[in-house]
Amino acid sequence: MDAASPRPATPARAGLVLTALVLAAVVCNINVAAATVALPSIGDAFGASQTALNLVGIGNGLGLAMSVLYLGAVADRYGRKRLLLIGLSLTVVASVASAAASSVETLVLARVFTGLAAGAAYPTTLSLITALWADGPARTRAIALWSSVSAMASVGGSVLAGIVLTDAGWRPSFLMAIPLALVAAVLVAWAVPSRVAESEEPVDHIGGVLSVVGVGALVLGIGIVFDPGEQVPGIVLVLVAVVAIGGFGWRQRRTRFPLFDLHIARRRLFWAPAVAGTIAFGALLGAIFVGEQFVQNVLGYDPLKAGAAVIPAAVGLLIAVPFAARLVGTRGTRWAMLLGYAIILAAFLTMLGWRESTPYVLVGVGFLFVGAGAAFVMTASSRSLTGSTPVRRVGMASAASDLQGDLGGSIMQALLGAILAAGFAGAVSRHIADSGRAGEIGAEVTAALQASFASAAHVAQAYPADAGQILAAARESLAAGAWAAYLVGAIVLVAGALVVRFGIPDRGGEARLHERYRADDERMPQPGA
Repeated sequence: MDAASPRPATPARAGLVLTALVLAAVVCNINVAAATVALPSIGDAFGASQTALNLVGIGNGLGLAMSVLYLGAVADRYGRKRLLLIGLSLTVVASVASAAASSVETLVLARVFTGLAAGAAYPTTLSLITALWADGPARTRAIALWSSVSAMASVGGSVLAGIVLTDAGWRPSFLMAIPLALVAAVLVAWAVPSRVAESEEPVDHIGGVLSVVGVGALVLGIGIVFDPGEQVPGIVLVLVAVVAIGGFGWRQRRTRFPLFDLHIARRRLFWAPAVAGTIAFGALLGAIFVGEQFVQNVLGYDPLKAGAAVIPAAVGLLIAVPFAARLVGTRGTRWAMLLGYAIILAAFLTMLGWRESTPYVLVGVGFLFVGAGAAFVMTASSRSLTGSTPVRRVGMASAASDLQGDLGGSIMQALLGAILAAGFAGAVSRHIADSGRAGEIGAEVTAALQASFASAAHVAQAYPADAGQILAAARESLAAGAWAAYLVGAIVLVAGALVVRFGIPDRGGEARLHERYRADDERMPQPGA
């Protein structure tokens, strides 16, 4: 398009195009809910440890977080629509592999594969919105809808998973995304343009591999480092992550065509919203991840009731999104994100009060607040990221926006899950010591009691005379672990709020920075020039 032909504010058949892209995003997010609700059932089926269940829970987000930067750049270069269709097709295969898993280890691998498939699809949904909608209110509304529906899919899918679990068990719950993936693929093929301002720059494959290794090692390391038997491998993985991420940064500073343009990433309206959004969306997924296990194992909810328990989070997202979009327009990114953080922190403070006798109203309030707060933060963050990036690099912006959710979700789930596992094991050890029967309990039984709630339930079945005492101790231990996890989450949220307060300027400063970014982008040499 030349200078005489101004870019249209919205694409042709805008409603249909947006429906196709939002539905594709739903496909990528609904798979998260399937594993979260099914974890207790999976633990019972395989006798899995709490750490293994944590890896099942984070597997999808791990695969997505590992691949979004690399595949976002691939989409920028070789076609966003093409990669979106490939990702939706692979999602079908990965869903079948998850449902057919014969062991918890196989299921972890299948979940990571599901995330990799989503990594091919999910980044392109936001990048296509940014490329097809001109900067302005229409784009802000489209991003707000994309952001809220994506998050609601992670939450609302829990209800569907609970229904499927109740009627058919955990395996069919991993097949829920297949019909949606097929419908989304048809709509994308029909309605979405094939080429939209793609880049002509070559892809930095070396940087892509380093990003995959760095993110994967970081999330896995955090996920197992608190496990008493996995501390050394966990530390090694974290060290590998540090080296790989350091190498990635070195590579990006020196290559002519960086995968992740550090000139753009250093912008205040890019890095600060990215960090803050990572923490906030991670808090949403982490709260649900721990909360689903709490309500099933401690409060005794069945899968259907547990899935329905998180409906308030979806309600909070739905209610807050229009207010979030309006607040971003009238008061700027900082105000919207600070309000969101305050609401999420209130949710975590509520969750710190959850006990074995907690009524559902307090559970629902916690989930309502975490959903509403996430809507404010994610809407503001996604708009800031895309608005501070030139259109030819929107794949990087959308990948960063996706990464903040996926990496944040993976890290927070890994962190809170690890704290949950460590707190559970520690509380079980104290119960054993206080029982006065520590000498009668063998090392194998002790390890089984400490592994997970499901493992402790299996021990209770083997010792019916002590079953009541074992299960009561396991419930108290899981509640203690959940409390520790939510406390750590609250501390991380305070750090995120400080990033927003001091890293993002007020509305006037934000507008001036956007003007400076546009001027800088116009002076930058274009590919092929």
